[in-house]
Amino acid sequence: MHTSKSQTVWATLALILLATVQSVSAFYIPGFTAVSYKDGQQVQLDVNKIFSKNAQLPYAYSELDFVCQPKGPVKRTWLNLGEILRGDRFVSSDFQLQMKQDNGCQQLCTKALSGAQASNAKQLIEEEYSVEWVVDNLPGATAKTEISEGGRKIYVAGFPLGRIKDGKAYIHNHFTLVFLYEKNVKKPDEQYIVGFEVYPESYDGTDCPVDVDHPMQEVGESDVIVRYTYAVTWQECYLSLQTEEIKWTHRWDMYMTTSDPQIHWFAIINSFIILIFITSMVAVIIMRTLNRDISMYNDEDIEGAEEDSTGWKLVHGDVFRAPKHANLLAPIIGSGIQCLVMMTMSLALSSFGVLNPSYRGGTMSNALFFYAFGGLFSGYASTRLYIMLQGSSWRKNALVTATLLPAAMFSLMFILNCFVWAKHSSSAIPFGTFFALFAIYLFIALPLVYIGSSIASRQKPIEHPVRIHQIPRQIPEQIWYLSPNVSILTGGMMPFAVVFVELFFIFKGIWSNQYTYFIVGFLAIVFLILVATAAEISIVVVYLQLQAEDYRWYWRAFLVSAASGIYIFIYSVFYYFSRLEVAGFVPALVYFVYSLLMCGIYSLCVGSIGFFATFYFLRKIYSAIKVKSHLRRGPHSLLNYAL
Repeated sequence: MHTSKSQTVWATLALILLATVQSVSAFYIPGFTAVSYKDGQQVQLDVNKIFSKNAQLPYAYSELDFVCQPKGPVKRTWLNLGEILRGDRFVSSDFQLQMKQDNGCQQLCTKALSGAQASNAKQLIEEEYSVEWVVDNLPGATAKTEISEGGRKIYVAGFPLGRIKDGKAYIHNHFTLVFLYEKNVKKPDEQYIVGFEVYPESYDGTDCPVDVDHPMQEVGESDVIVRYTYAVTWQECYLSLQTEEIKWTHRWDMYMTTSDPQIHWFAIINSFIILIFITSMVAVIIMRTLNRDISMYNDEDIEGAEEDSTGWKLVHGDVFRAPKHANLLAPIIGSGIQCLVMMTMSLALSSFGVLNPSYRGGTMSNALFFYAFGGLFSGYASTRLYIMLQGSSWRKNALVTATLLPAAMFSLMFILNCFVWAKHSSSAIPFGTFFALFAIYLFIALPLVYIGSSIASRQKPIEHPVRIHQIPRQIPEQIWYLSPNVSILTGGMMPFAVVFVELFFIFKGIWSNQYTYFIVGFLAIVFLILVATAAEISIVVVYLQLQAEDYRWYWRAFLVSAASGIYIFIYSVFYYFSRLEVAGFVPALVYFVYSLLMCGIYSLCVGSIGFFATFYFLRKIYSAIKVKSHLRRGPHSLLNYAL
């Protein structure tokens, strides 16, 4: 009966979530002030960077020695922290663009390339680098037509640096820039830019290409002269081959179109089935096994209760005994709470459209802020747990909590940055940015951890529901499938199975240089299911462990859910060899270091969820044992009291 009610609740919740995902999956707030341009007004084009999924090392476009450099004063755009970390470098260009004024052919510059410069261009073309230019906060895109959507246009951010044909490299040196605009209803002589398309060509000649079979500009090992030209076309906007007009508020929709949304529904259904399975297991444990155990324990004579008890009841005097390395457990759990605050807040703002592609670097910048702010909760949770485990110096624990994860991340990032610096990539973190990150940690995150710890130290310590025996109970020999390694690795498969399908799209968005992972509505639902799954699988594994009279549950409650991060890292290795064509040691190092950091943060989050869920569960069921010591026989089941 209880199981049926539980499944009904979950089914109702599923219907609510599935009904709302459509409105969340692609919703976003523009996040950028609309700018309207008068007819003939100058429009600025900024060059940014080149990027490739086969290299994972972006380079600043303005620093390439084979492209045109600005003739006048260079104007650099002020970047936020997220933009710097992702390798953006915005620099003004010499493109002459005037609103609604078409230009048939314009000379940009002529570059005499040495053999070394031409060879560098050839190598980047062979590595399939793409170029990103930006106009009015829109990246120049390669336009495609989605036939299945009735002729709807979709954009892929960036355009190829060049092409390979018959084993030779040809650089794109002519660019047809197509701008789509929307009329300003309030000001008829002004327009909004709602689309930016780039059609690159390779042409070996003194003028712009005029036919399809024109000669192309080859770059190789020898000196060569490259002439860069461009043409400009302005068009009133249409979203499809019909007459559907693009609005400024929806101009990012063409970048955010997914070709197969059904696979995301499959991911949600897959995750939900797993959750129902684990929920049913928990329901059986609580509603049947625990109810029977507590009822039998409640009906026994107090004098014979201890000797007749079996399983989890038998270890009630040791279950809350402090574990080994308790001084390390508390900081790890605190770090997990801090990462969980960062992840939850970032995902929530992304789901409601506050963080979106038009807010460049916004997700990463805000994630760093949320991490620093999460220090308050980290210090509080860590110190409360530390004091409960009979720790003697909460200040020392606060220091370890505040430095454990940042020290590891700073060390890895600094080592990685040395290799990236050597490659002159724009993703190399500048010294000033390193200083800014350290200042955020030193003046925001660290004090907040101490404030949270100070608040926790002044509160009444957590009291256990049962008294801890002075002499530890001997633990019997365990069945092989309840050994720590087997139970942890087996339990970790469940949270991994929940996120498995969605992982492909996350990795594709991050490592295949798509503009962003934008289907956050689906991701938010999978995250909610993941939270419930991580909590329940830890409860199930720890309950089976206690049934075998093994009371060492603290670390296992954390590691069962956290182990799913191991499987995600294994998946990242599989994705690297099956989906990417990364060449070179440094790009591979970038991929695996960032994958390791992401998996580590994920493990801390889900591990902390599993730990606190199990801790709450055990306090509830053992509080029933405590009540029984005061009441010989009660009219009600002690399970009702516990729940």
